[in-house]
Formats: sequence, C-alpha cells, structure tokens
Amino acid sequence: MKILDKYLLKTFLITFTTVFVILFFIFILQTVWLFIAELAGKDLDLILVVKFLLFSMPRIIPLVLPLSVLLASIMSFGNLAENYEFAAMKSSGISLQRAMRILIVFICVLSIVAFWFANNVIPYAEYKFVNFRKNIAQAKPAMAIAEGQFNDVGTYNIKVNKKSGENGNILTGVTIHEKNNNVGENKTVIKAKNGKLISNEKSSILKLVLNDGYYYQDVTPKKYEDRAKLPFVKAAFKKQIINIDLSELNKVDEDKESVNSTNGMLNVNELRYTLDSLNKNLDNEIISFSENINQRVGIKKIPIPVKTNIKKKQLPNNLLSLYNNKQKLDILKMASSNVTSNVYSIEATQKDLKDKQREINKHLSALYEKFVIAFACFLMFFIGAPLGAIIRKGGLGLPIVFAVLIFITFHFINTFGKRLSQEGGMTPFLGSWMSSFILSPLAILLTYRATNDNGLINFDAITTPISQLFQKISERFFTAKNK
Repeated sequence: MKILDKYLLKTFLITFTTVFVILFFIFILQTVWLFIAELAGKDLDLILVVKFLLFSMPRIIPLVLPLSVLLASIMSFGNLAENYEFAAMKSSGISLQRAMRILIVFICVLSIVAFWFANNVIPYAEYKFVNFRKNIAQAKPAMAIAEGQFNDVGTYNIKVNKKSGENGNILTGVTIHEKNNNVGENKTVIKAKNGKLISNEKSSILKLVLNDGYYYQDVTPKKYEDRAKLPFVKAAFKKQIINIDLSELNKVDEDKESVNSTNGMLNVNELRYTLDSLNKNLDNEIISFSENINQRVGIKKIPIPVKTNIKKKQLPNNLLSLYNNKQKLDILKMASSNVTSNVYSIEATQKDLKDKQREINKHLSALYEKFVIAFACFLMFFIGAPLGAIIRKGGLGLPIVFAVLIFITFHFINTFGKRLSQEGGMTPFLGSWMSSFILSPLAILLTYRATNDNGLINFDAITTPISQLFQKISERFFTAKNK
C-alpha cells in the first residue's frame, strides 16, 4: 500500500468512525425516547435497561451506516479539496478515480460486512428484542404497574397507591377498572385495600390476588325508562383472584413500524423458504375457492359431446314462463339469496387473499432490504466523495446540510416504496430498490462532473443563452432605432 493510499484511508476512517459513533448515539437516544413508556417508572434495574438497549441497537445500523458513509465521504473529500490537496494530487498526475481506489476497496468490504450483519445479527437481535419485551413483565410482573397512575394491563386499568416487597409485587390501595369491549367504557370497578402479584415465567398469565375489597358494576336495564335510575350491583369480598393475560402486552400497532413482525427475524434462506410456503398456500387457497364457488353456482366442466339419435326437447327462452307466479317468486327469492351469499363469500375471500398477498410482499421487502443496505453504502460513497470534491468544503457546516438532504430523500423514497409495495401498488422489488434507482443517476453525474473539474451546477449553461437572447434583442432594438 502506497503512502497516498494510507493517508486517504486513515483520513476517511477517522472521519467515518467519529461520525458513526455520534450518529449511533443520537439514534440510540431516539430509541430510548420511543420506548420511554416501557422503561420509565417500572422499577427496572440497570441490567434490564442495558439488555433492552443492546437488543434494540442492531436495528439502528441500516439507518446509521449509509448516512455515516455519506457524511464521512463529503467531509473527507471536502477537506482535501479545501486544503488544495486534490490540486496537488492532480498536478502530480493522480486522478480522482486513483485517489478513490483504496476507499472503494474499503467500501466493498464494508458492504459485505453490512450484508452479513443484516442477514445474521439483525434477525437474531429482533428475535431477542421481541421476546425480551414479551417476557420482561412475566419475569418482573411489577414492571407492568407503576405507582400513582392508571396502567393499561390486558383488559384492565390498574392503579396502586404504593408498591413494596422485594420485587414490588405487594400492592396497597388497589383500584381496577375493567374494560367493556362492547360498550367501550368502564362499567366494572374493583377496589381493594391490598393485593399481591404472582407470576410464572413459563406462563403468560399474571395472577392478581386482592384482599378486603368491594366490587361495583353498573347494570344497563332492558327498558329505556329504567336507565335513569342508574342501577348497579355491589358486593364485598375477603379474597378475590384476577387472572390477567399478558400475551397482548407486547403487541404494537403495525403503522408504527413494529419489530413484532416475523419477517424481520429471518435471514435470506429462511425468508426464501417461508416465501415458498406462503406462495404455495396462496395458490392452493385460490384453487380451492374457485372450485368451491363453481360448485355453489352450478358451473361444471363441459363434457365432451356424444352423438346420439335422441332428440332433446328445447327449453323456451324465458324459463320462468314454465312456472306460476308463486313459484316464480320463490325462485327469484332463492336466486337473490344465492347471489348475496356468493357475493359476500367472494368479498370475504378477496380480503383474505389480499392479506396473504400483503404478508408475502412484506417478506419479499425484508429479503430485498438485506441487499439494499449493502448497495446503499456504495451509492452514498459515490454521491458523497465527488460532492465533497466539488463543493470544496469540509467540517460540519455545508457537508451536513447536503448529507441530511440527500439521506432524507433516500429514506423517504425507500419508505414510500416499501409501503406502496406492501399494499400492492408496485412490485416489492421495485419498491425496495426505487430509492437506489432514483439516486444512482445522481451518483454517476456527480462522479462525472468531479472527474472533469466541473462545478456542482453549470450556471454558464443557464445564463449564457439568456444573455445571448438579451444581446440579440438589444441589437435589433438599436438597429431599428437608427433607421
């Protein structure tokens, strides 16, 4: 390795490492902020918090790594151009491509490592992260309930005045509101002087034992005039046991990009195997439904005609003319009922097939994303390096502005394409690679302009035709005036 290559590699590595650590720390803080409700006020010790963050760190890499490559490239090559080091290289016969050669090798290695990380480490971390969130309330049940506030646990809203005991499982001053799914309001209230939480790590059921309490429940009379009396049921108890299902505790809304989906826990081979099973299941579902609906509507395979001498009686064009009015009415009602039933069956099956196709698209997007992150490192380098050489600015000023604008564009297009492909608006391949396809011409253009020592924007190409046009107009004006 020549001295120039060592110098360029050292400069880039120092900048890249610094930028990566800073951005990684920023995204970690964002992760803490997103899950602050699960960490704050839950009596978690330091080890559990560290585990929580460790399992959530790998999912940040696909965002941090391309942005770090882009910003480090702009800053490194911007510093070299600003300090006239590129001018000295070019005067010595060293082109931009020659200067980038050792860094291209490094980016190749980095892309391979990024693919390996996305294919092995991230799926394992996703699996551990989901299971950690699911089991943490079972291993430490008091975590699910904070003092002095209502906590949404399963189908109950629970508030306790004080927690005590070694694991915080002894409760004092318990108030419970039981949710009513049908009405959407709390009609049952349970109050107890004290209680105890009992759990088993092998079970998702949290047992709450209440002592010395009362049970209130509003009753809705069938007669409307009796509802103004606001009747209720009240009972006292010495001991009552409530079983709370914690299996729903870890479920998160899909619109919030939850890691709870299984496609994020699979590597390339597992995704291909799962996709094969999902596609076969979808094809079998379509064939089964088509055969079933054909039998319901009476459509059968047309048999091969056999020549016979038997003359069949031809049916009239209006078949209903063969029946009386009462029979016609019964036939039409039956036909209408069959049509309504078949339409409902078709719509329900269509929705089910769309859900299955959406699941296939999600797995395909997860498969392509493992390759996109590797290519994104290449793309960001070939955008950042020539852009830094063109703008001739290093440091943390202008390079950060360009890096943020380019990365936001890349991330927005990538997210838009992913969502659109999952809903069937485009193929998962195009949705996953759309951001790379759109920004690749920009990388080629910047590399070409930096190689030929052209500016970022050739203002002469814009201003020259305009100035020539004004010059011609002025010449014609003065010529006409002199005549």
